[in-house]
Amino acid sequence: MDAKTTDPASPASPQPRGRRRKIAQPRQEPAAPVTRPAAAQRQEPGPAPEPEPEPRASAPTEPSAYTPASIPASAFTAASASAPAPAPAPAPVPTPAPAPAFVPPPVPRMPGPETPASPMASPAGSPSPDALLIRRTMAEIGPVADRTVSYFYALLFIHHPELRDLFPAAMDAQRDRLVKALLTAAEHIDDPAALGDYLSHLGRGHRKYGTRAEHYPAVGEALLGALARYASAVWGPETEAAWVRAYAAISQTMIDAAAEDERHAPPWWQAEIVSHELRTPDVAVVTVRPDQPYAFLAGQYTMVETPWWPRIWRNYSFAAAPRDDGLLTFHIRAVPAGWVSNALVGRARPGDVVRLGPPSGSMVADHASDDGMLCLGGGTGIAPIKALVEDVARHGRRRPVEVFYGARRTSDLYDLDTMLRMQREHSWLSVRTVVADTPSDALSGPLPDAVRAHGPWEAYDAYLSGPPGMIRSSVDTLVRIGMPSHRIRHDLVQELVAAGD
Repeated sequence: MDAKTTDPASPASPQPRGRRRKIAQPRQEPAAPVTRPAAAQRQEPGPAPEPEPEPRASAPTEPSAYTPASIPASAFTAASASAPAPAPAPAPVPTPAPAPAFVPPPVPRMPGPETPASPMASPAGSPSPDALLIRRTMAEIGPVADRTVSYFYALLFIHHPELRDLFPAAMDAQRDRLVKALLTAAEHIDDPAALGDYLSHLGRGHRKYGTRAEHYPAVGEALLGALARYASAVWGPETEAAWVRAYAAISQTMIDAAAEDERHAPPWWQAEIVSHELRTPDVAVVTVRPDQPYAFLAGQYTMVETPWWPRIWRNYSFAAAPRDDGLLTFHIRAVPAGWVSNALVGRARPGDVVRLGPPSGSMVADHASDDGMLCLGGGTGIAPIKALVEDVARHGRRRPVEVFYGARRTSDLYDLDTMLRMQREHSWLSVRTVVADTPSDALSGPLPDAVRAHGPWEAYDAYLSGPPGMIRSSVDTLVRIGMPSHRIRHDLVQELVAAGD
């Protein structure tokens, strides 16, 4: 940014001035707090890091030579404020301070079939008046998105400095999330079913950050102030009113969802590491024991926080179907500059205690169907694919499951022995490897190309897990060869907008 700018994102900039639009205090439903048992944890405090971004640890995130597509700038990643919940009890040692992403995606909750019509209602198939105003605002701030986000945080922290300690020290990823959250808003503003699930998920999932209902008005005021400054060409009373309605609906949806979730689930779980197996120099299989029962479905993922990097969470898929002993397993690849992943691979040991968020994701098997399952797993993306195969086996349905396991090199197929053992045990399971170094015993080239060369896949549902570029190119390939999009399942969109770090 130019040194002469007066944008308050710069420390030397003056305090932002102008009218602050008041946001009404959201309704907060009381809920009984969840009692949590204490858990022991070995202390290994590390030095405070210099802020440097970690690549988003999706489930999974490592780059891959066999994935031609890269992450587009419009990838949908959201940050959000969460539901009301008492600030969680601190972890034993050290104490991770909660770090909420306070800005919910500005998308209005649309009226359902039993909900009275609102100013955001519109005839089926046509954008609502509020949707048009919000999208017009988004188009206006697009070229100055970075300044808009900087100004938003400057307003928030200047007027509410007490909120700064709830955010991570490094704000780069946080800033990006806000812009991508707004893009998600513009994309799905007139999809009431998707938005209801999306916002409810955010409200439940962000309880672990300790966000409270009284934080929402502060965030709304800062958001409106930033939009008013950088979308001034299209900003006016009608546009402001549209954003106020949208933000009020969003915050209340999230608060209500979190209040309901608070009645029967903790905001986070402490989990002791009971096993740490280094499969390759940069991949570890980590097994943990939660301090309370943890219900999830095969194919889902969760967020993990380590004691060495408080307030920094990353997403990891469950690498096994639910077990009778309650243990959870993750496949972790250490990525360059990855704070959490490098700590889990190179520093964590049995006895250490991490924190887990609630389970997330919709890439789960439909056990009422006999259709085949086409499963593509790239890198550590094989983890949820393995869990899905175990889940199918436990349900006892003999449905064809075709697994394509992709990696950059043969040595990166760290879980191949497990997959081949499962193939020997189940006649309905087929496992193929796809690598870039063209070995004689495997397919080569981009994973989607290998899938296209086989088939046909008309009688299959697809399950995709891996780097975002691989997922996007695989979706494009499958749609081009005739697979309906509703039969292609992955958590790329949900992972980017909802649970991402």
